[in-house]
Amino acid sequence: MEFNITEFLKKAVASNASDVHLQAGERPAVRIDSNIVKVDMPALSEQDISNVYETLLPPHLKPHLKEFFDLDFAYEIPGVSRFRVNLSRQLGKGALAIRTIPYDIKKINELCLPESIEQFASLNNGLVLITGPTGSGKSTTIASLIDYINEYYPKHIITVEDPVEFIFTNKKSIISQRQLLIDTPSFQDGIKYALRQDPDVIFVGEIRDRITVESALKAAETGHLVFATIHTNDAVQTVNRIVNMFDPSDRDFIRLQVAAILRGTISQKLIPLKSGSGRRPACEVLVATPTVKDFIEKDELESIYDLVKKGSFNNMITMNSSLFRLYEQDLISEEAAISYSDNKTELQQMMRGVYHGTFGGK
Repeated sequence: MEFNITEFLKKAVASNASDVHLQAGERPAVRIDSNIVKVDMPALSEQDISNVYETLLPPHLKPHLKEFFDLDFAYEIPGVSRFRVNLSRQLGKGALAIRTIPYDIKKINELCLPESIEQFASLNNGLVLITGPTGSGKSTTIASLIDYINEYYPKHIITVEDPVEFIFTNKKSIISQRQLLIDTPSFQDGIKYALRQDPDVIFVGEIRDRITVESALKAAETGHLVFATIHTNDAVQTVNRIVNMFDPSDRDFIRLQVAAILRGTISQKLIPLKSGSGRRPACEVLVATPTVKDFIEKDELESIYDLVKKGSFNNMITMNSSLFRLYEQDLISEEAAISYSDNKTELQQMMRGVYHGTFGGK
């Protein structure tokens, strides 16, 4: 029986799958609550994958299918969901990774994110970075923040994405969404020309390289509020990643630049719930206080973590504190909390009560 990608995606959405994986020679698989589940059906043939390409690929990319090894684009089944699609090759065979992008943009509290991140939506300028590994909910968080601005502030918001994921409806703000290869050739050009379009807020879909960093820094320096995502695990790693994209001779200047414009970082992971169904975000929130800026300028980044740990008065929180709260609320297991921690010894100490003198007022 011929594989029908549209019907398969409908069933995946109905089963609350976050991702779909298709590869020639393998059975289709879906990700549900962070677990990969192989679907009980025959392995896909090369012809099946070719048919999927034919159905999903937008017309402007079809001529380039043989030129590029990887392609990113959006697909939509009206009334069902939007999807972010990545085409790739594995050992010469075609493969797809498809992420579901729901129509509904949830509010910050509905996503169980720290309310403290709302403070970033009220800023008039500077750089805010949303970080985390692939599949950690960065796109959902940034969509929630943008829609928060959209609901409460009369701003012009420009997004530059690859591809456009969540679709916004204008409320108090005006939102212009630009997609790479359709509306602009690159992130660099998208940001450059966005500055001539009377923006208040610019969202850069992903910081991938030095050129994009330079463009985002310039936009923030010229009085705009810039949101961007980057694949790092915490605030210290984020600053290091940005600085290390530049030549050693330029890094002192870049540190000064980042220190001047950084307003904060939100790092997150999605943790499977103890109930066995669903996930909950654990977040590290850094607010770029004068002390944080000073540590960045002096390249004393490791001191930032200790500051975040003591920074509840600035609504800052470490990843371990967030994991501990979820564990304390009996939402996640001890094993899950520890497995997602980058500082397992500290978290185990918190669980044993070693930190109770300073954590959360206990």
